[in-house]
Amino acid sequence: MSQPLAVELDRSSPVPLYYQLAQAIEGAILGGSLAPGDRFENELALAKRLNLSRPTTRRAIQELVDKGLLVRKRGVGTQVVQSPVHRPVELTSLFDDLARAGQDPTTKLLEYSVGLPTEDVARELNIGPESEVVTVRRLRLTKGEPLALMINYMPVDVAPEPAELEAHGLYQSLRTKGVHIRLARQRIGAKAADRDEAHLLDEKPKAPLLTMHRTAFDDSGKVVEYGSHVYRASRYYFDTTLVDR
Repeated sequence: MSQPLAVELDRSSPVPLYYQLAQAIEGAILGGSLAPGDRFENELALAKRLNLSRPTTRRAIQELVDKGLLVRKRGVGTQVVQSPVHRPVELTSLFDDLARAGQDPTTKLLEYSVGLPTEDVARELNIGPESEVVTVRRLRLTKGEPLALMINYMPVDVAPEPAELEAHGLYQSLRTKGVHIRLARQRIGAKAADRDEAHLLDEKPKAPLLTMHRTAFDDSGKVVEYGSHVYRASRYYFDTTLVDR
């Protein structure tokens, strides 16, 4: 780190000082003022400079270590690591969210096939067992690092071409075919990585993964897509806002 991070603390605020400090550091990392690989000011120097107790400073730094934004390395000190992808739970595609966040998304198309659906897929797409579907399996990367393994099923008549899916996100590709996603039903959960998922996502077998299953509907209420995705828990999290009604 070339120069100390400027931090303004409101000591009259009911918000704990450790939390204010953690938020300021997180904002600098997510905003690009602190880049991956930068060495962070040591705990003692930071506490002295900001006139904070060492436990307060230690707690703020630990918050960011727990979030995966900082890492402590023996003999090196505290360093900034590549920030995890923060994604709001909204009706958007992962590719679009990553592009807006400046994460340089790329896609590796692993499978593009046409065939009859399984019973579960037919039920989710609300089609008969004799209706052909396109199965798409993709690996999504951000800044060259694997982030998500995605499997999507679509009726043949709406499915984008393979080249389109490698260059753009699924929802953008659907829009070019005149399909507009109006509503989606989504389930978020967790699982342990199997051997294939671990290999593709650069994780250890049985590492924790976030899961998302989504069924999407167009303006007319027709199901146009069913997806089953897994995300690296070490590099990805969902964000929601709760409102008391």
